[in-house]
Amino acid sequence: MSSISSLFSQADRDRIKAAVEEAEGKTSGEIVPYVVERSDHYEDAEWRCAFLLGFIAFCVCVYLRNFTNAWVPVDAVEIGLASFAAFAIGMLAAKYIRPVKIFFAGRHQIDHRVAQRAAEAFISEEVFDTKRRTGILIFVSLLEHRVLVIGDTGINAKVNKVEWHSVVERIVAGINEKRIIDGLVDGIREAGTLLKKRQVRRRADDRDEIPDSLRVSDR
Repeated sequence: MSSISSLFSQADRDRIKAAVEEAEGKTSGEIVPYVVERSDHYEDAEWRCAFLLGFIAFCVCVYLRNFTNAWVPVDAVEIGLASFAAFAIGMLAAKYIRPVKIFFAGRHQIDHRVAQRAAEAFISEEVFDTKRRTGILIFVSLLEHRVLVIGDTGINAKVNKVEWHSVVERIVAGINEKRIIDGLVDGIREAGTLLKKRQVRRRADDRDEIPDSLRVSDR
């Protein structure tokens, strides 16, 4: 079982599905909750951190050797080995320590990758394929602690993108507090309340066009 799937027991999935059914019972919106472990591996962040630590180690060794009496590797080979060790430490730190990876990836790159991954999910789950274009993707990327809510054209005509902020806040709070399931359920319920408030009305001929279950992905 993949690591991301193991975060959600069957009981958790049932809670999320029930929250979607409850929210959709208020409006014609079709909510698709989609969770990924990460939106990208950010390998370039690992290289940035590795090169930086390796370069710093090299400069420190050269400085100490030439301008102080401190003990340092005595020749170029040993300085090279010390620099390589620092390089390897930097690579591993950015690979396995989340705050380090996030720092070296940078906000701009993270924003871009999360948006790109969310757009892929919107297409792959065919959120656009509803009679009145009322699909809504709630996209959660756990590594980055990012949440995006993407509405189809029928939703965007009535709900301003800024209004989804309360949904995002609830889910992010759950992630930060290690209450992922609670955060998702709260966010989905908030989405239903917002859709009802903005009069995305449920019609007599409405039917459940997209399955209500949670989607998860490791890629």
